[in-house]
Amino acid sequence: MSITVFNRYEKKFLVKEEQYNTIINKLEEYMVPDSHSRDGGFYSICNIYYDTEDDELIRKSIEKPIYKEKLRLRSYGRPGPMDEAFIEIKKKFKGNVNKRRVTLPLWEAVDYLDRNIIPQSIDPNSQIFKEIDFMRQRYELVPKVYLSYDRRAYFGKEDKDFRITFDTNIQARRNDLDLSAGAYGFHLLPEGEWIMEIKVMQGMPMWLTELLSDLKVYKTSFSKYGTEYRGLIRRNTKRR
Repeated sequence: MSITVFNRYEKKFLVKEEQYNTIINKLEEYMVPDSHSRDGGFYSICNIYYDTEDDELIRKSIEKPIYKEKLRLRSYGRPGPMDEAFIEIKKKFKGNVNKRRVTLPLWEAVDYLDRNIIPQSIDPNSQIFKEIDFMRQRYELVPKVYLSYDRRAYFGKEDKDFRITFDTNIQARRNDLDLSAGAYGFHLLPEGEWIMEIKVMQGMPMWLTELLSDLKVYKTSFSKYGTEYRGLIRRNTKRR
């Protein structure tokens, strides 16, 4: 088992294809692809979001409180039972995002989250696991949504804490909640649009601020899980 902690500010932007291409060309001067983006290409991220039976966590989240939290199971690509997966707890307080996660084989992660079987490879006294376990039991969490997307990611050449990601082909479903089942479902964005996310410890560099201003790219509020939930409400309303 490995443990990872992230703490940073995250700013989101919706970009069109022409803006995306211009930004990518500029990034190469200041940034490099991350380890998952082979040759600067896309890689897939798959998630199962956990929530209460009545979707309490996402209902509270879309009301934009000063504090909110989520729990998800994540993999890079379509995993098999022995491939690694990440149980992540994500907290946001006044714009600051804290993400803590543990790494386990997929089968052990599913056994724990869905069947309450403590993995043998995990230290039950570790602080991060205790936080995850407390949240899972407090809300009586169950798997609710599969959500996947294709990502292209970069790190700053001089500042490794500075990161930019581009997500597209965002798909979601509320059935077949199994990471190993692969990516399919409702599309949450039109073709040719990307969610750009800038992740920094402090402020954005001046070259990036000027670039976004020139391209008229403005900060937006976008939650993949929140967008999926709003779509669910609209579909249920139409049926009624």
